[in-house]
Amino acid sequence: RDRGLFYRLQKKGLVERICTDAQIAAAVDTPPQTTRARLRGEFIRRAKERRRDYTVDWVHLKLNDQAQRTVLCKDPFKAHDERVEKLIESL
Repeated sequence: RDRGLFYRLQKKGLVERICTDAQIAAAVDTPPQTTRARLRGEFIRRAKERRRDYTVDWVHLKLNDQAQRTVLCKDPFKAHDERVEKLIESL
């Protein structure tokens, strides 16, 4: 891979590489396990498995069903939340 600003700067010796392309690719599907990204990732994975309609943004996890169940996850460093676990169990 050699397209994009980072790769141009790297070729000129202006940036230092701190991870591999393989690590970047893995990060796409493996969220940090110590942040709310873990909650989002697990919710999305389980909703897809069960073919459920959902909406997710930085802080909201929402099932798009009649009840429109939504969990607000404000704390970015909270990797476990009982409300999210209950929402996932209800899928």
